[in-house]
Amino acid sequence: MTAARSSFSPTDRPRLGLRERKKIKTREAIRAATYALIKEQGYDATTVEQIAERAEVSPSTVFRYFPTKEDIVLTDEYDPLIADELRARPADESWMDSLRYVMHKAIEANMNEDPEVVRMRTHLGVQVPAVRSRMFESMSQTGRLLRGALAERSGLDPDSLEVRVYAMSFISGLLEVSMYWAENDFEGELRDLMDRALDVMEHGLPRENH
Repeated sequence: MTAARSSFSPTDRPRLGLRERKKIKTREAIRAATYALIKEQGYDATTVEQIAERAEVSPSTVFRYFPTKEDIVLTDEYDPLIADELRARPADESWMDSLRYVMHKAIEANMNEDPEVVRMRTHLGVQVPAVRSRMFESMSQTGRLLRGALAERSGLDPDSLEVRVYAMSFISGLLEVSMYWAENDFEGELRDLMDRALDVMEHGLPRENH
């Protein structure tokens, strides 16, 4: 199954109108241009003007979709879809089982789309200070989306301390999985690393075997 046929494919969602589909295609064109240029000449040498020219849009259009160059690398269409998928899971399914299922789907969609791009994005988050800094800033937005889905599922206030701590613990865990994967030369499967992280969240730290 390719990403284009996955439930996580933004352009395949039937409820999206023509205008929204065009916006997604423009964002994808800007991202594709950015990844190609970074591969050719590196992150620091790549300018917004070059990205705009390669994507056949104006620099102002690039900034309209992505406030910073770092956002082009970090932002994708999957965060809202993850929240939607979580809301669609069976009500009697445990929250951790729902998270595991949805993250497996998201990783599958990402890796089927372009594994090289996934590795490039993760590598930039480790190696480029500006990207890493922006990554930390963007975590709060992703956390808010997750808090909303978690609150609906649990009936708790999305602004309650418990929901905020749980959501951000998960988001921070995702970040650490990505960092660990990149720092270890992308050894192993990302899905397996995610499962290990979710096991820690669910059961706590494993005991050392003697």
